[in-house]
Amino acid sequence: MSVHANIHRGEASLDVGGERLLLRPSFSALVAAEEELGSLFALVERAAEGGLKLQEIAALFDHLSRGRAAGITRERIGDAVVERGLAGVTPTLKLVLTQVLQGR
Repeated sequence: MSVHANIHRGEASLDVGGERLLLRPSFSALVAAEEELGSLFALVERAAEGGLKLQEIAALFDHLSRGRAAGITRERIGDAVVERGLAGVTPTLKLVLTQVLQGR
């Protein structure tokens, strides 16, 4: 199944093990991320300062990708982040964090 992110809805995508993962910053997904990672404002600040940890990126993407195939675990998301490298995943992370700050 081909999944396409709708940037007008604040969505982004990430390739994980040959599958496209849709990252949708819905209210419930952001609340769940905030419960685990703390304040979203603090998360954005850490990202701007270069202090965001790989675990935090994987956790955020995990929360934003509900409804994905069962085989795509948080560990596989983390592996995809490492595989792409921080420079490669930064545009996706920036899209998501911009949505958090600015909304639709």
